[in-house]
Amino acid sequence: MDVMQAAKIAQEALDDKMGQDIQVLNLQGISNVADCFVIASGNNVNHLRAMADEVEQKLFQAGYKMHHSEGYSSGTWILLDFGNILIHLFNKEERAFYNLEHVWGDAKSAQA
Repeated sequence: MDVMQAAKIAQEALDDKMGQDIQVLNLQGISNVADCFVIASGNNVNHLRAMADEVEQKLFQAGYKMHHSEGYSSGTWILLDFGNILIHLFNKEERAFYNLEHVWGDAKSAQA
């Protein structure tokens, strides 16, 4: 499966769980970290966890296995690592602080 197809699945899963300000960044050719970031905000710890669970389930059903995750217990920034696609789920304060869209400003914003 193409990385952008996987990003679309993740984007739809986040949208289903009412994720906010969902952004897909195409990093192909500019990063050796991943080919794609999917970034979204949530309202609180439980919302972020529900979003993470939904993304993991939908991508698993599509044949993507998560390598590892971080931040699930703290619930301010949850990272889901699917190899060539990274899912970043933030509370609003952490997202504004880290501002990944600015850090990866060379990436093309993609509609997955």
